[in-house]
Amino acid sequence: MVRLRPVAHDEQLTVVEHLEELRARIVVSLLALAVAFGFTLWRNHEVLEILNDPLPDGVKPVTLSPTEPFLTTLTLALYAAILLALPVILYQVYAFVLPAFSPSEKRVALPLLLLVPVLFVGGVAFCYFVVLPPAIDFLLGFNADEFTTELRAREYYSFAMLTMISVGILFQVPIGVLVVTRLGVVSVAQLRRNRRYAILGMAVLAALLPTVDPITMLIEMVPLVLLYELSILLAAAFGRPAADPGDHVVSAEGS
Repeated sequence: MVRLRPVAHDEQLTVVEHLEELRARIVVSLLALAVAFGFTLWRNHEVLEILNDPLPDGVKPVTLSPTEPFLTTLTLALYAAILLALPVILYQVYAFVLPAFSPSEKRVALPLLLLVPVLFVGGVAFCYFVVLPPAIDFLLGFNADEFTTELRAREYYSFAMLTMISVGILFQVPIGVLVVTRLGVVSVAQLRRNRRYAILGMAVLAALLPTVDPITMLIEMVPLVLLYELSILLAAAFGRPAADPGDHVVSAEGS
């Protein structure tokens, strides 16, 4: 197995060396996922209790076949493992593309790497405590007089875990905005001028999440809009394109 090592911005790597580094980072990600899966499978009762907690009192997921409890537990353990390992996986992705940044850009990118797990965990926690309870109440109570609603375990756990993972990923908005502003792709003025289009895009993203009710969509949109506004403030303070030291030399010679 190839050892992971920092790659300098000006270091020239062959295609084979890039592929070896990519393979090594994939192996690290898979190992993190395997360790997380072993842990969540071992503590599957606690995982089930955590996900059952947002349900209304007296509501318990049902299974419809002899094998469904076992297969549902395995699936849930895998979802929970992805949830635990995703910060490591996201870090490996960012670390793979980090050498493409110049030294001045890397000084900004490194703190952003540290924000990846923080924002992800914050998104998951927001979804679990704020989004899921009202969404479940709305969905289970919709036309309750006309339906006898049974909550199937497989569908509920998939819905809950995919929603938490999706919101955790969407909480990476500030990192994306800071990166594109630091690279000079967009300016702070453009971000402010196109705020309406950004909000429309957030509404589309919220609608594409594994939710079907307007209550959940609106609740998910609120932090996205706040994160976008926070991203504009951060971009105004730290998001100016980094000046290349060579630019100063050229300008000095030209003067």
